[in-house]
Amino acid sequence: MSSVDIGLAENARNAVAEALNATLADTYSLYMKTHAYHWNVTGPQFHTLHVMFEEQYREMWDALDEIAERVRALGVFAPTSGKQFADLSDIDNADTKPPSADNMVKRLLSDHETLIKRARDGLSTAEESGDAASADLLTVRIQTHEKTAWMLRSMAQS
Repeated sequence: MSSVDIGLAENARNAVAEALNATLADTYSLYMKTHAYHWNVTGPQFHTLHVMFEEQYREMWDALDEIAERVRALGVFAPTSGKQFADLSDIDNADTKPPSADNMVKRLLSDHETLIKRARDGLSTAEESGDAASADLLTVRIQTHEKTAWMLRSMAQS
């Protein structure tokens, strides 16, 4: 076992850290997209979406630190470059110009659903490894992104 001893075997720590790094990368990509949409939203729903996107990106900013610090607590390094984040992320940041407000909402909804799936996969890995702390962190992330997806889904239907 490595010098990090938190009660998990090295292969379990590595598997959980890998799952957390995937969630971290998706969160970082979604954070950047949400922040860019906050800056660039236009139209009749400007104020509502501008404020909502700010609440979302601020929450994700705080979560990034929690996830990365959990990875470090497991004795593994978090990604250190934009390229690493892009390679690990399942979230597409291909916008070269801001989409319409309606499309922003739809794209963010799809991205939150992607992140929820990745976090659920990570939760299964953490539970199978007996890592209650990582499982708890991922449960909170799932709850947060499910609530955000619900809000975006409600906006997309209006």
